[in-house]
Amino acid sequence: MPPFTHRFCVFLIAYRWPLFGLAVIAAVCAYTPANRTQFDRSIENMFSASDPLLPPYQLLKDTFGGNEVVLAVYVDSDLLNPDRSGLKRLIAIAERCQGVPGVNAVLSLDRPIGESVVDPENPLASRTQLLFENYTHGRDGHTVAVVCLLDPESEASITRRETIDHLQAIIRDLPDGLPAGWLAGEPVMVADGLRYVEEDGQRLGIWSTILLSTVILLFFRSIRWVVIPLMVVQWALLLTKATLVVSGLRLSLVSSMLAAIITVVGIATVVHLIVCFREARLAGLAPREALLRSGNLLAAPILWAIMTDAVGFGALLAANVGPIQDFGQMMAIGSLFVLAGVALIVPAVALAGGFDTNPKQAWGEAKLSTELTRIPELASRHPVLTVGTILLVIGFGVTGTVRLRVETDFTKNFRSGSPIVNAYEFVEQHLGGAGVLDVLLPAPGTLDWDYLQKAQHLEQRLRTEVVASDEAGQPVPGLTKVISLSDAVLASSVVDLRKVRLRAIRASLVGASLAGMQSRIPAFYAALYGEEPATDQHYFRIMLRARERQDAAQKQSIIAQVRRITLEEFPPKERSPSAEVTGFYVLLTNLIESMIRDQWVTFAVAAGGIFLMMSIVFRNPLYAAIAMVPNTLPILLVLGVMGWLELRINMGAAMIAAVSMGLSVDSSIHYLTSFRRARHQGKSVAESLAEVQRTVGLAVVFSTFALIAGFSILGTSEFVPTIYFGVLVSLSMLGGLIGNLLLLPLMLRAIPSSLTS
Repeated sequence: MPPFTHRFCVFLIAYRWPLFGLAVIAAVCAYTPANRTQFDRSIENMFSASDPLLPPYQLLKDTFGGNEVVLAVYVDSDLLNPDRSGLKRLIAIAERCQGVPGVNAVLSLDRPIGESVVDPENPLASRTQLLFENYTHGRDGHTVAVVCLLDPESEASITRRETIDHLQAIIRDLPDGLPAGWLAGEPVMVADGLRYVEEDGQRLGIWSTILLSTVILLFFRSIRWVVIPLMVVQWALLLTKATLVVSGLRLSLVSSMLAAIITVVGIATVVHLIVCFREARLAGLAPREALLRSGNLLAAPILWAIMTDAVGFGALLAANVGPIQDFGQMMAIGSLFVLAGVALIVPAVALAGGFDTNPKQAWGEAKLSTELTRIPELASRHPVLTVGTILLVIGFGVTGTVRLRVETDFTKNFRSGSPIVNAYEFVEQHLGGAGVLDVLLPAPGTLDWDYLQKAQHLEQRLRTEVVASDEAGQPVPGLTKVISLSDAVLASSVVDLRKVRLRAIRASLVGASLAGMQSRIPAFYAALYGEEPATDQHYFRIMLRARERQDAAQKQSIIAQVRRITLEEFPPKERSPSAEVTGFYVLLTNLIESMIRDQWVTFAVAAGGIFLMMSIVFRNPLYAAIAMVPNTLPILLVLGVMGWLELRINMGAAMIAAVSMGLSVDSSIHYLTSFRRARHQGKSVAESLAEVQRTVGLAVVFSTFALIAGFSILGTSEFVPTIYFGVLVSLSMLGGLIGNLLLLPLMLRAIPSSLTS
């Protein structure tokens, strides 16, 4: 062993109790800040700061307030009844929603002209109903929506979740025996998603700990060696969370995997130590000498394995999606804390007292060890079959990845049948679609008829020219609702403004109509015409609605058509702000679409970084290249299977390539380090492989199956990306196990022995 490695291990053992005390002090100091971790709820923070989609969205928020809207939707067959019973219920529900802290204003069918909106004798009633159709009520006449405009979260007196919970309570307890309704909208999706993430973090942490403890106990039949890896994992997780708070990083919709990944790194590291320590004890060494020998043998591979983990996670910083970048930072930090935890905790706990010091053999382990030593010999007997299988896997994976598609329906991130999915399905079917996008037009300080006419012409083109395809492939309108102040002016005027010839009279009628709306429905008026504080530039807003449940290509087509038509009607002018198309629909469509690009970028960065690091570690690029193959193929195969099965990429799947590469290559580092050591001791290639299979191979089998058992609990999550992540990482690790035990020794046998000595 290098002298420095030996001295470092001697130091860790000699000063194990002061170091353990340091770990305890660090945990005590980290406990309070770790419990103050916060979740990032803003959609814009899911993008890179330089993303061109952000300025238009920020303009929308700055000009029209917080821009967060919640729809409280329910069914009342008496809504349009002339006896006004349904309308009176609506008014009562709207007033209750208005009184919720955090709700700035509400818009409902009664607000424009009062209860007369259901009066068949009122000439404005039918026009008002038509204007707000698919906005405050459905075309069926009994679907009702109370549009709740929320305060910016920074200005609200309670948290966004508390506001959502109050609204949920209202919509579930409707008057006069009405059935419970639904709550939909971006804030609800984010609040529910974060609620699931928090619940997942707690539940998954508890149950994964139980499963891992059970599996490790079955493998090693030692309470002490069950406690040690769990202590390392929990300590690293506590310090990671505290670091996030201190550094200002926030958890996000992908952060429920934080504990799972730290568990992977911690368990895999300690299992190698357990197997090596047990081998030393069986050789007759005392516990202290056995631990020193294990440290001497494993210090370097543990260090470099965790560093490659950090490189794999750090590769996520190359993504353009904010939460994925943050996740990469979190996991890189967590990996380094695992390394510190092993150094500070393991020596003291492993050598404390004499009870249950030795990890024992699992039932059937001797048989497993024998079979592992036979694998390289068996693989070498059928090289053609093995190589053919590898080529088949490569072809299958590559052709499958070409078929990969992204999931642009954000509701698919939740389990079918969950409240948020039911709410969006209802809105999609009865309110014309749940996708919301906006057109922002630069406007004069005072609206006039000429400007409103120009906006109305744009709206008409959007209604008729933006098309999509239905399930049968037939063209249908791409937008299900187009509404602005110009529509409201035309609907609320007592005469048809288009037939008024005198400009002065028409201008007076337009001004009166706008003033009336500003006084009767100020929230609606302010949501459609506003002034950007920073520039004093006024903007006119056209609100659009489209079907949410469409594939990415169709959504992108709708957005492109809206943008093209808008710029044709309001072309950019020099030294003047341009028209913009933005909104939650635009952001999410491009967000998910960019993930598949990010996946390959981050995978390439991870592979390149890991290859470079292993070339330095082994001082031989050949070893680095050999290590990459068995860890790349499983990832390619998993993604190929997704493509062939038409499983769509979501936030969980988009991180799988880079993360899996960083995690699975750990086993290769341990394998190659042990193989090189055996070769340097003068053993033949066959003898070296047999020894490595019996020791490192056994540890890899134990750690992989322990981690798959722990990851299985991710399948119970309510958040679909978490399920995808758990399943895909498990499959990739299982593939990595097969690759490292079968393909890696085959390649080592195939190269000239002079290159491996």
